[in-house]
Amino acid sequence: MFWQSNQTMGYLLKKQKSFSYLDKGEGTPIIILHGLMGGLSNFEGVTQFFSNQGYRVIIPELPIYTLPILKTTVKNLALHVSKFMDFLQLEEAIILGNSLGGHIGLLMTKLFPKKVKGLVITGSSGLYENSMGESYPKRGDYDYIKEKAENVFYDPKIATKEIVDEVYASVNDRNKLIRTLAIAKSAIRHNMAADLPKMNTPTCIIWGKNDTVTPPEVADEFHRLLPDSSLYWIDQCGHAPMMEHPDTFNQHLHHWLQSKAI
Repeated sequence: MFWQSNQTMGYLLKKQKSFSYLDKGEGTPIIILHGLMGGLSNFEGVTQFFSNQGYRVIIPELPIYTLPILKTTVKNLALHVSKFMDFLQLEEAIILGNSLGGHIGLLMTKLFPKKVKGLVITGSSGLYENSMGESYPKRGDYDYIKEKAENVFYDPKIATKEIVDEVYASVNDRNKLIRTLAIAKSAIRHNMAADLPKMNTPTCIIWGKNDTVTPPEVADEFHRLLPDSSLYWIDQCGHAPMMEHPDTFNQHLHHWLQSKAI
């Protein structure tokens, strides 16, 4: 959950009405939902690959830090994604989410099953996650934030200075911190365990075997509870498989899409 980048892979973001998003390729739409402190560039490998494989890759900037504080919830973010699809006149799409984005995708699938052609979750919250702690006790301590950011990945080098700097700035921004805590509490309230057995949407679960934020047993539990799910593991990989092992992630996702003819 704790990485981000404001980079947009060199693509111009489209800004229309209240939406800001990346839109690349043509074909079946894949809507990608970033995590709480995630950014569009986290999915550069996915965007490059699938936009050349007959898919339209769309990544909206989620209004995590701009919603009114009382509306900063997983449900309102799911409603935002639904309105975004209406704005783009998309009747259905594949939803791909990492961390909080996976949780939003799960709730989207529960609330609007006809809009979700297929669901892809990786390092998703919704059942359990091990976060930095609700009080952020050492948020002014750069080395502490650096260590926490590095722990998100199997290879700590993935947590570049740019990523650590942005996370540090976010947790020391009072507006962002308040909303981070609000969304974290909302995620805990919106536990999906009772809902998953009723969700028949084809679901692809791609998980890092070394994820310490949402440990491997969380993936096993998603797989057990979701009626139509496929589980793919990536070795030597933490909480963001699409960043640490983009090629392997893309291979797993492509295999699943082909197997389901999506």
